[in-house]
Amino acid sequence: MDGQPESAFWKDRPVVVTGGAGFVGSVVMRLLNELGASARVIRSGEHDLRDAAAARQAVEGAEIVIHLAARVGGIGFNRRNPAPLVHDNLLIGANVIEQSRLAGVRKLVAACTVCAYPKFTPSPFSESELWNGYPEETNAPYGLAKKMLLVLSDAYRRQHGFDSCVPVLVNLYGPGDNFDLEDSHVIPAMIRKFVEARERGDSEVGLWGTGNASREFLYVADAARALLLAAERLDSSEPVNIGTGKETTIRELAETIKRLTGFAGEIAWDPSKPDGQPTRRLDVSRARELLGFEAEVELEEGLRRTVESFEREPANV
Repeated sequence: MDGQPESAFWKDRPVVVTGGAGFVGSVVMRLLNELGASARVIRSGEHDLRDAAAARQAVEGAEIVIHLAARVGGIGFNRRNPAPLVHDNLLIGANVIEQSRLAGVRKLVAACTVCAYPKFTPSPFSESELWNGYPEETNAPYGLAKKMLLVLSDAYRRQHGFDSCVPVLVNLYGPGDNFDLEDSHVIPAMIRKFVEARERGDSEVGLWGTGNASREFLYVADAARALLLAAERLDSSEPVNIGTGKETTIRELAETIKRLTGFAGEIAWDPSKPDGQPTRRLDVSRARELLGFEAEVELEEGLRRTVESFEREPANV
């Protein structure tokens, strides 16, 4: 099965992308435009998806909705904002799926997150383990709110025959990410720290945790392609992992980014800060089988592109 979206499927098709101006959404929009879709961006400043009427207006006229809008951040943001993370994401998810059904949308693709997995999950994470425990505490409000998309998808498919799917995305990275040091994820935060430390001539960079936790990282363009393949080919509400199937420790990641940014100093780990979930690596066999999806961009190449992008536009914070 070819792992590329089909232009014949997308040409002139009305598509709405919630969060389409964001990190992942902007890449999805670019791909949709290349495929000839009639794609429309939904921005939070114009449509507050926590409001049902605004959600209905957002999805009106679409045949396909790709739902990416969310309140989201890194560990620091998650620790400071557990209430809006669960409240807003629950409202947004419930409104988008209900209003899409009422508006006659033919297919909804709603992105879930690896944060939905239990804290202690056998590696690699299999979709069958998704409900077997509570998520890592700092991720739980966000992860559980997003996991409810799976419940909504299944319930609406059984009761209303509404066709939706909820692919489970691993940690994403790439050009255009959020590089804010307080609220970003690990890769953009590291890149900014190392680049700025290099420019200042610092002797060391301080990083949270022990560096022993492992993560799997998926380049944003690969994620965008997977979401379009899900719209074309995934006719099930069962979870499907989207990732590379490869993991790296945070320590290895830091050493790679240090090398790619040319930082000459040392790395100082702070074990008093949380590592987050101990390990993350996905079993991606279901995505290969059902979607024909395999990641194409290797981690080092993706990191190189992301570093170069940040150095060209360091104000993207």
